[in-house]
Amino acid sequence: MTLVHRVLPAEPVADLDAYRALGGLAALEATRAAGGEAVVEEIEASGLRGRGGAGFPTGVKWRSVATNRSDVEPTTVVVNGAEGEPGTFKDRAILAANPYQVIEGALIAALVVGADRVVFGVKPSSGESLARLRAAIGELGKAGLDGGIDIEVFEGPGEYLYGEETALLESIEGRPPFPRIAPPYRRGVEDLGGGPRSSGLSATVDMAGPLAEETAAPALVDNVETLANVPWIVARGADWFRELGTDDSPGTIVCTVTGSTRAAGVGEVPMGTTLREVIEDLGGGARRERQVVAVAPGVSSALLPAAKLDTPLTYEAMLAAGSGLGSCGFTVYDDRDDLVAAIAGASRFLAVESCGQCTPCKGDGRAIAGLLAELSRSELTDDRLGTLQGLLDTVSEEARCYLAVQHEAVVRGLLDGFPDAVVAHFDGRAEPVEPRLVAELVEIRDGRASVDERHRDKQPDWTYGAEDSGQSPADRLDEKRAR
Repeated sequence: MTLVHRVLPAEPVADLDAYRALGGLAALEATRAAGGEAVVEEIEASGLRGRGGAGFPTGVKWRSVATNRSDVEPTTVVVNGAEGEPGTFKDRAILAANPYQVIEGALIAALVVGADRVVFGVKPSSGESLARLRAAIGELGKAGLDGGIDIEVFEGPGEYLYGEETALLESIEGRPPFPRIAPPYRRGVEDLGGGPRSSGLSATVDMAGPLAEETAAPALVDNVETLANVPWIVARGADWFRELGTDDSPGTIVCTVTGSTRAAGVGEVPMGTTLREVIEDLGGGARRERQVVAVAPGVSSALLPAAKLDTPLTYEAMLAAGSGLGSCGFTVYDDRDDLVAAIAGASRFLAVESCGQCTPCKGDGRAIAGLLAELSRSELTDDRLGTLQGLLDTVSEEARCYLAVQHEAVVRGLLDGFPDAVVAHFDGRAEPVEPRLVAELVEIRDGRASVDERHRDKQPDWTYGAEDSGQSPADRLDEKRAR
């Protein structure tokens, strides 16, 4: 077994006393004694990268936020727990097992960047992890261990884009989860919510000017898993952190395995562990008398073929393999699965979850999903494939967030990487194949994964009515504001 337990303990940490018995909160005290600069240097030396998907160097982000503090408004630390990537359950697992370590990491970050407030952005659907987070915050506050830093829990919308950094900040400011065009780490100005927007766009993007021209402070936004690593790096040092992983991708990573495996599971492994090992250790391998043919890293990158299962789980190796590490949520497909139906489902998910601020993302995205649905039910023609390729060329034009780029990568990954599967989809098929449901994971229990079945009924305008209005969410918001 390759499993380790740095941020995801083998057994849940029962309470605050149990966490302190493990050495918890020592790093917080060390930060108060050493000061922010020493901690930033240790985080930089550790090579810790964001575990939310992008892999941005954590120390660089912290230093940028600390350097650009506002003299008018205090910085806020935002913990991104808005997990919604299909096939991913790591952050919920961490919060359910040990919320104290994440909270400590967030409080350390607050000391480093001069924040007086920590906001956890989560979803109401988070269940056990949400309940444990609230209880843990209450324990620290009652014990007076939060150092006077205000810790809040914000329960945001169910949309996929709520997990995008700027859309998360928009939501916390009381607006819809629409990605904004703004410099990195900008929090926004609360009083702009209902005011005029010179940009003419749905998200509040007017704060995109230089910081000196505004009163808005930057925000530090980090993922749950990222912050769970911080206390042990501060307490034990960068060299300890680098004992596992590789030079360029040090430390551990928490993975989720679902799909056509013997079981579904979540576990922590050293970075550099191969995808094959993770599928075996967390999922028990392929189902009886079946063979793995492809693995989807959520809906963020191209399918990885079975021939590349020995790819190490590092940012560099997965990119070199033609895919991406993402948030390490792996959906496994075997030789009984229909890859066209699977990618048609992923395409529908992305088309529905697009906010519509970028016309190609929503319009071309819906057209791509429609064509793939047709390919799941009808004849394959050169005209249809040509139209599909053309839409893939335009869907990500002028995109303000990564969703449209994901859409292109996921569908191209099918067409370019699995042409035989596309042809086989039509060979001898007795009846139409419906697109597979691809949606957020809501539970993994006793080796079985459950997804959000409500997504079958979600319309592209983000309603759950019987009919689609034909508008995008951004259109509906602008129409509402115009009344």
